[in-house]
Amino acid sequence: MYGTFWALLPPIIAIALALITKEVYSSLFIGIVVGGLFYSGFSFVGTLTHIFQEGMIAQLTDAYNVGILIFLVFLGIMVQLMNKAGGSAAFGQWASKHIRTRVGAQLATMALGVLIFIDDYFNCLTVGSVMRPVTDRHNISRAKLAYLIDATAAPVCIIAPISSWAAAVSVFAPDGTNGLMLFIRAIPYNYYALLTLVMIISITVLRIDYGPMAKHEENAIKYNDLFTVEHKPSEADEAPIGKGTVIDLVLPIASLVICCVIGMIYTGGFFEGNGFVNSFADSDASVGLVLGSFMALVITLAVYWVRGILKFKDSMDCLTEGFKAMVPAIMILILAWTLKSMTDSLGAAEYVAGIVSNSTASIQSLLPAVIFIIACLLSFATGTSWGTFGILIPITLKVFPLEAGGVMGIICVSACMAGAVCGDHCSPISDTTIMSSAGAQCNHIAHVSTQMPYALTAAAISFITYVVAGFVQNPVICLLFGVVLTIAVMYFLHRVSKTGLTNEE
Repeated sequence: MYGTFWALLPPIIAIALALITKEVYSSLFIGIVVGGLFYSGFSFVGTLTHIFQEGMIAQLTDAYNVGILIFLVFLGIMVQLMNKAGGSAAFGQWASKHIRTRVGAQLATMALGVLIFIDDYFNCLTVGSVMRPVTDRHNISRAKLAYLIDATAAPVCIIAPISSWAAAVSVFAPDGTNGLMLFIRAIPYNYYALLTLVMIISITVLRIDYGPMAKHEENAIKYNDLFTVEHKPSEADEAPIGKGTVIDLVLPIASLVICCVIGMIYTGGFFEGNGFVNSFADSDASVGLVLGSFMALVITLAVYWVRGILKFKDSMDCLTEGFKAMVPAIMILILAWTLKSMTDSLGAAEYVAGIVSNSTASIQSLLPAVIFIIACLLSFATGTSWGTFGILIPITLKVFPLEAGGVMGIICVSACMAGAVCGDHCSPISDTTIMSSAGAQCNHIAHVSTQMPYALTAAAISFITYVVAGFVQNPVICLLFGVVLTIAVMYFLHRVSKTGLTNEE
């Protein structure tokens, strides 16, 4: 089964079960068990050993993964502190005076997501905690909030030169290639990321909702039901104790942004003389985010104590409450990482690499579109964008070396990046998808099912644009074509969608 289609079957089973049963924990675990059985040759002892020792325990002892979990806990604690102090409630009241429409609330959510481009995990939880009170006041469903968060997380990071994602792409570039310059040159061709932002603006301004999202939005508008699904995520005690003001939310968020930037460039050697941009390229996002979030937590506690917003005991209660709030996301992440290790051990990467290598001879002009689709499927099945980068970027640059001077290599690398983000955006086992659900405090499967039609629409438009790019190879013409096509599709959906009328103010 190694290096064959069987290697992709465990995640396919897990994803299918999650979408059918609407229950993510058991679905992921069943996928893990299938992967363990395949790897061990259906040996009982071998399966258990592979699942727990070589899978789950190995993932939980990986330094990068542990750092992400610690970062999540620190962010959960900060969210609880801001809620208890009354900062979130105060911001909601302030925003209600300045953001007076549903369109304005959605565009503000998008704008904040674009501004926080450093890291997708940081983006998801920060935007969610800040904008949740605002979108709730305007009866925007949690599913729509989760989509807005998710669509401005990875798609924004993948076109931001100063981000952990730029660092990841730089690492996967071949020796002798300037990884950061490769990333920058690929930005104009990253159609999924760019056109997703165009799509967000279009569906917001035109008030378009379709697919399962239409039902969620209708329930939110007509019945003040922000969740629709029966099993709503538990929201830890959010009743504010302190009489905080807007500054009690703005200051923690600002300190979080600044400290995380400093933490990331610190791990990249900035204070040892490495340049600012190179420090981001060389940074360890996991360690940097832990250092930054911890310092922001210390600053937040100090400010609240000095201002008398929270008592010591109340702030200490937030430690456990913040951890509890992150437990569902942590559980899903651990299971998703374990499932990924199953696919890795079965040779999923080698199988996909073989497909790409064997399909490049006769369809060179169509190769950007082909790579986009392959990257989508691989990222969707494995739940990882960065793993997809590591598989496809080196193969692409062997077929189209940058030294040859053509732009086809750049277009194909960008297609790989765009496809990886698209698959990551759709996959229920993706870290970013999980974090978006946590940030919006939305049922995870509800987020996946409502987001899927939107992501597939952007994917279809991107695929067509990559077909054009393979022949035209002009960044301005191709991007303009994609933007016009996106707006045309959104206008068509606006005309035929019956839900467009229900979203009027």
